[in-house]
Amino acid sequence: MKVNLNEQVALVTGGAHGIGNAIVHALVDNGAHVVIVDIDAEAGEEAARKVVDAGGTCLSLAGDVSDVKQMENVVEQVMGQLGRINILINNAGINTRGDRVPIHEYSLEDWQSIMQVDLTGVFITSRAVIPTMLKGSGGRIVNISSIAGLVPLRLQSAYVAAKAGVANLTKSMAIELGGQGILVNAVAPGSTLTRGTEALFYGPDGAYTENAASLLSHIPLGRPGKPEEIAHAVLFLVSPEASYINGTILVVDGGWTAGYVRDW
Repeated sequence: MKVNLNEQVALVTGGAHGIGNAIVHALVDNGAHVVIVDIDAEAGEEAARKVVDAGGTCLSLAGDVSDVKQMENVVEQVMGQLGRINILINNAGINTRGDRVPIHEYSLEDWQSIMQVDLTGVFITSRAVIPTMLKGSGGRIVNISSIAGLVPLRLQSAYVAAKAGVANLTKSMAIELGGQGILVNAVAPGSTLTRGTEALFYGPDGAYTENAASLLSHIPLGRPGKPEEIAHAVLFLVSPEASYINGTILVVDGGWTAGYVRDW
C-alpha cells in the first residue's frame, strides 16, 4: 500500500516493538519522518537505527506515556528538532501480567498500571500533542484500541475497560477536534502474532497450543493477524485518501467479531 506522507512528521508511542514498530515502518516507507517514543530507550534507539540504516528518517525519544512531564518534554523536543507534528499514533499499551484471573482476584496494582498506560496514556499524550496540531494545519490521530474494548472478554477486566475507554475517547475527540482540522480514529486489532505473543500461540513443538487452536477456530480466516496488517489499517487512516473519516473504529480481526464459524 502506497500513500503520500512526504514531509509529514509522525509520533508513534510504543514504536520499538510489535505492532508499533510495524506502524513505524509503514509510515517511513510512505515518506513520513517518524519519532519513536518508547519507555524502553535502548530498544527505541535500535529500532530507529534500523530505519535510518535502511534510508528512512527516524528519531527515538525515551518517554513514559503515563507521565505528564515526560510527554510534554517529548513534544517540546520534537517541535524543537522537527518543527511540527502532523500524525500521532497512540499505540503504547500493556496487558495483564502473569495469570489471568476474575475481577474479585484482580490486583489493584495491575488494574492501575494498565489503566494508567492504556487509557490515561492516550489522554496525556494527546493533550500534549494537540495544541501543536491546532497551531499548524491540523493533523491525524489514530488510537490503538482492541476488539477486547468492543466485545468484552473474560479474565482481563482492566484491559477490557481501558480499551473500551479508548474506543469511546476516540469518538469524543473526533467530535471535539474534527471541525478544527484534526481527524481522530481508532484501530481495534484482534489476536495478532508478535514476538510478545508467540508463546501464547505456539507450543514447544512449533504447533498451535490447544488454547490457540480453540481461539483460532472462532476466527473465519483461521489465523492470527500480522503486525503489518494492523499497520496498513493505520496507514490508511492517516492517508490523504481518508480525509472524510472521523470518529470510526476500524476493526482488523479476521472476522472474529463478525460472528463465529459454525458447522451447524
